[in-house]
Amino acid sequence: MKFTLSWLKDHLETDATLAEIVERLTSIGLEVEHVDDKSGLKPFVIAKVLTAVQHPDADRLRVLTVDTGDGKPPVQVVCGAPNARAGLIGAFAAPGTYVPGIDVTLTVGKIRGVESHGMMCSERELELSDEHNGIIDLPADAPVGTSFATYAHLDDPVIEINLTPNRPDATSVYGIARDLAASGLGRLVGGAIMPHAGSGMCPVKVAIEAPELCPGFALRLVKGVKNGPSPKWLQQRLIAIGLRPISALVDITNYVTFDRGRPLHVFDARKVAGNLVVRRARDGEKVLALDGREYTLTPEMCVIADDDGVESIAGIMGGEHSGCDENTTDVLVESALWDPITTARTGRTLGIITDARYRFERGVDPEFMVPGVELATKLVLDFCGGTPTEIEVAGYAGHQPKMVSFPLSDIKRLTGIEVPRTESLDILSRLGFTADGSGDVVNVTVPSWRPDVDGKADLVEEVMRIHGVDNIAPQPLGAHDAVNAKILTTLQVRTRTAKRALAVRGMMEAVTWSFIPARHAELFGGGQTALKLANPIAADMSDMRPSLLPGLIAAAQRNADKGIGDVALFEVSGTYEGDGADQQRRVAAGVRRGTAKLDGSGRNWAGNSGPVGVFDAKADAIAALEACGAPVDRLQIEAGGPAWYHPGRSGTIKLGPKTVLGTFGEFHPKTLEGLDASGPLCGFEVFVDAVPEPKAKPTKTKPRLELSAFQAVKRDFAFVVDRSVEAGTLVRAALAADKKLITGVSVFDIFEGASLGADKKSIAIEVSIQPVEKTLTDEDFEALAKRIVENVGKQTGGVLRG
Repeated sequence: MKFTLSWLKDHLETDATLAEIVERLTSIGLEVEHVDDKSGLKPFVIAKVLTAVQHPDADRLRVLTVDTGDGKPPVQVVCGAPNARAGLIGAFAAPGTYVPGIDVTLTVGKIRGVESHGMMCSERELELSDEHNGIIDLPADAPVGTSFATYAHLDDPVIEINLTPNRPDATSVYGIARDLAASGLGRLVGGAIMPHAGSGMCPVKVAIEAPELCPGFALRLVKGVKNGPSPKWLQQRLIAIGLRPISALVDITNYVTFDRGRPLHVFDARKVAGNLVVRRARDGEKVLALDGREYTLTPEMCVIADDDGVESIAGIMGGEHSGCDENTTDVLVESALWDPITTARTGRTLGIITDARYRFERGVDPEFMVPGVELATKLVLDFCGGTPTEIEVAGYAGHQPKMVSFPLSDIKRLTGIEVPRTESLDILSRLGFTADGSGDVVNVTVPSWRPDVDGKADLVEEVMRIHGVDNIAPQPLGAHDAVNAKILTTLQVRTRTAKRALAVRGMMEAVTWSFIPARHAELFGGGQTALKLANPIAADMSDMRPSLLPGLIAAAQRNADKGIGDVALFEVSGTYEGDGADQQRRVAAGVRRGTAKLDGSGRNWAGNSGPVGVFDAKADAIAALEACGAPVDRLQIEAGGPAWYHPGRSGTIKLGPKTVLGTFGEFHPKTLEGLDASGPLCGFEVFVDAVPEPKAKPTKTKPRLELSAFQAVKRDFAFVVDRSVEAGTLVRAALAADKKLITGVSVFDIFEGASLGADKKSIAIEVSIQPVEKTLTDEDFEALAKRIVENVGKQTGGVLRG
């Protein structure tokens, strides 16, 4: 939101300096983003041309002698302006002056052999307009030697504030002045608007077919206007805030939009066919807007139409057909109320950003709908003349103010500051609130221009920002009750430990988008309407992700496309199965591509490392679950998984028959084809929030396990078993042979071949043996090996491979 200092002082009677105003704005919550004090125009002075003679070597140049009013001899200036003449008074720039319109710092130079000591400037060179056919020509009484910026009122500082979306009242200069006056920096003035008696009824009637989109509509016809340029002061204010003056009628609507936060629209009455109707757009209906672009509309959008079709996109932009121009003689001034959500959605869908949309989607003052027409009428009559009709008002049922029960003691409770009752009520009164009650609890009526105030906490905020948040004494953070007090939640702890465990396994953390294409979501069980975004930021980000795997697979493929085919990535983040809070899950997922394996034994009997497979994904999933505190010794592995995995090379991890903790496997070729990815690729997903909470630890501390003083030993075994036997079953059988000595069993090779027989396979395991009481002899090892072979044979039918 931009405005000039003089504009602010139209509504704020104050002696405060610019610095004081800027400081107060920030302190009351209207943070100042930038201040342009117009110092760049200070070097330009008013000067008089004494003589103007033809340049000896150039037909289009003249040599001027210029009196700058500083008491020194006149200076010589070479000028090419057609209006350069003796007696002309204009704006002069001396050597060393930066001229913004041409981006040049002047120096003393020679032009066709004649020295020039500065320049007489045009309006474009000072960025006052696009006019450059001649130099600035001021009246004869312009004071020579004084500042041109001061004379032309161009030294008016421009203030820009950064508004939060909850302050629609501060989208107007009047609203900002009201806040400053409430803070004690001056007196609010210029708010009264006198109604204009109309001559007859407005011949154009308004029908509202969609009252849920348009709670009110006011319209007035002004006949016999003469549209032309707006006054210089109005043009200067619009230029200062970045708007281009167009014509008096259009400039009036822009001025009222910024001055009072009341967007308006003007129609050329002769271009409107019949009456106006406010309705929903028809599917596929099109309109050529004032920006010269054609927009295709949908039934979710609101429009103003006449008998010939759409004339305006409600609350956003008017149509080009009914726009006002220099031939307009009868003008319809429209002031309406539009539904904020519909306005915002329409603007986003069509990609239109306007000052009107900015205000309507935040909420305008409903009680200023009719006064807005009256203010515009006054300006139209002042600038363009004409005769107004009565105002046609449709649909407006009046404003029902909100009532808030406000305990004044909440100011102390929520802020820690004791604000006297009288001061609190006075602050609310100056802001436009009305309080009724004698005790601690008062009933506060919220003004129509503050739709953001809903409850007592909002009123506390209003009191505190005017009283001064700098009055809140800083307080140190309270210390925890104990040094080891729990700070993080269980889910936060699991997220951290899962990330560390996967990083240790050689995987790199990735951060992918929460939005994915619809076709990717459908491959992973998503694509429902509940997961689709109403206004996606891009066509390929239309759905909330039901799984982390599509993003990780896409990331792995991007690495492969750039020559890094062996990559292992993981992510611990959220997935979305629906729009409810209970349908959001915390998931740890990862993918491996190419030969990015992690062989826990450090050995591979096949020689060079082979492509990643289902067991690599399984090991990653188990490691993540173990880091999250899952009881890995009680997990159950079922063959098969979701449809995006290969049916014969995937598995599901369960804890009991119903609790699914994760899935893993190699990806189905059709899944990779749908993601435009190539393999080999495997991956897993672990549901961090599905891991049961750990049981409470006993209060009595258990003795720590003593480390064994004896050397650990490893022994290898290879068993021939039926192809249907799972490696996990064999591992558990080997572990059960002696739970005291055997500390671990890992699989390091699986082999199938004709030499083993039909439907047979060989599983090679490495058994870790840790003596505890004594060093084991050869006889002890032989006895332990015999127990392992017998136990595996009993539980799996396996025999030791010869």
